[in-house]
Amino acid sequence: MVWYKRLHWQIIIGLILGLIYGTFAASVGWQKFTTDWIAPFGAIFINLLKLIAIPLVLASLICGVASLSDLRKLSRIGGKTILIYMITTTISVSIGLVLVNVLKPGHYVPQEMRDQLQSAYEKDASSQADLARQARERGPLQPIVDIVPSNLFESASDNRNMLQIVFIALLVGIALIRLDGEQSRPLLEFFGSVNEVIIKIVDIVMMMAPLGVFALISGTITSIAEDNIMQVINLLGALGYYCFAVIFGLILQGYVTYSLLLKLFSPMPLGRFFKGIAPVQLVAF
Repeated sequence: MVWYKRLHWQIIIGLILGLIYGTFAASVGWQKFTTDWIAPFGAIFINLLKLIAIPLVLASLICGVASLSDLRKLSRIGGKTILIYMITTTISVSIGLVLVNVLKPGHYVPQEMRDQLQSAYEKDASSQADLARQARERGPLQPIVDIVPSNLFESASDNRNMLQIVFIALLVGIALIRLDGEQSRPLLEFFGSVNEVIIKIVDIVMMMAPLGVFALISGTITSIAEDNIMQVINLLGALGYYCFAVIFGLILQGYVTYSLLLKLFSPMPLGRFFKGIAPVQLVAF
């Protein structure tokens, strides 16, 4: 396949074109045009991703758990997964805290733009601060209580309840393992079909990814710059340094942390691992 026909390269091309167009649009005063006719495609792309998140997680986890056919296998795999997740998350958070305190990427954002961003996201920041205060006042077992939902449909109505969806999927998968084959087969076939349909929908949605990324980048630049080319230059400089800090942290996590884990706990060659995750990492970038 020609390199530019690969999805991850198309997404990166969309990102670069979004940077170029956003800069040009801000310099010639096309903010309203971009907001009205370009940015909505980015919102549509994000909404489509949110749309498929819950059914994808629910169906794939139910099928995956039920396919183990033995609760002892689930216990071993689940225990190892949780342990590795906690270790890698702790390491990644530590890397992030060290880099943000050493590199200080926020200091490179001009004061005028900081005030503008704070004003634009003041409501979200206040909401997150309230949640943080509430978290400090909760009991030590409250996070576990929050994972167990009281209403299936309420959990499925909000993507922020993803841990509750994971809990429901695990519960249904375990119940299917404990059923006789004849009783569980119809439901397994149903969720298997749902899983295949959602994967096909993911393929369709990702065809829009280059356009979605282009629209998101364009809309972000013009909304912050507000038809001021100097604002664009300041924004790109600050975001460039921030991106450097983020990518540097991801490289440490990906090439140091994961390499050590593979060397210590897996016979898989490093070359095979990184070659296998490369397309996914490019799409994520």
